[in-house]
Amino acid sequence: MRLDKINPFESAIKKNRPLILDGAIGSQLHKMGADNSTPLWSSKANVDSPELVFRLHQKYIEAGADIITTNTFRTNPAAVNQLHGYSVSKLVKAAVRLAHSAAKQKFLLIAGSNAPAEDCYKYERKLTHKELTSNHTKHIDLLIDNGVNFILNETQSHFDEIKIICTHCAENNIPFVVSLFSADSNTILSGEQLTEVINFIESYDPLAISINCVSLLSFEKIKKSFNTIFPKGFYLNLGLSQYSENKIKRAVSPDKYSEFVKKHIDNSTGFVGSCCGSSPAHTKMLKEVINDL
Repeated sequence: MRLDKINPFESAIKKNRPLILDGAIGSQLHKMGADNSTPLWSSKANVDSPELVFRLHQKYIEAGADIITTNTFRTNPAAVNQLHGYSVSKLVKAAVRLAHSAAKQKFLLIAGSNAPAEDCYKYERKLTHKELTSNHTKHIDLLIDNGVNFILNETQSHFDEIKIICTHCAENNIPFVVSLFSADSNTILSGEQLTEVINFIESYDPLAISINCVSLLSFEKIKKSFNTIFPKGFYLNLGLSQYSENKIKRAVSPDKYSEFVKKHIDNSTGFVGSCCGSSPAHTKMLKEVINDL
């Protein structure tokens, strides 16, 4: 099912029933025993430990997720080409297949995760504009060709990559979401004001614009800065800000996050989920919050 003519988030807003996005994948897979080493992080599990990926998707579905995210945060060419023995197309194909297999016949949306080409939190990068373009267009096309419902361009914080993503998706009638990351609650890493970036993205008619991987406090600051109906979605960082022995430790409990979400769901919220440091327990609590609306 392609979402060329249907916007599920607008429908959710009209019903005042936000859709529930799943939670952390990499840290949960690592906890389950998957190899989490760089540069592919948990992405190798798509072919090396597919049963773990399948089971994690099932856990999020059982907890109440309406949207399942493919384990493709690090299956883009820029990452995969650093490691011999792995194929971008095989990793993506396996990831999408596992998500669909877990969803079975249930009416769930499959979001194709497309992350920044390089490290999400670095201001400086090494890839040229041509390399960035090739990276994103190939990865997005593979996700769509393998059957995701829409592209979730997440943790995006460099304007050149955002422009590449929006242009490619719009020109090829690919349904997409852009989820932004801001280190200072005011600008993205490449220096542009969030307002400028949001206005640009909106001109390409995305399904939604969202915020992800920022802390609860940072999200509150961002939300207060806007009088419009932005953002239509959010899934926040619930772990410690830094890695500790290659692990993300949970810092925000399911109960605490559910109370936070209650305060910030409004008539503009199309979806809500959780990011780093979260678990199916957080998704279950979100389901209870939504059910009480």
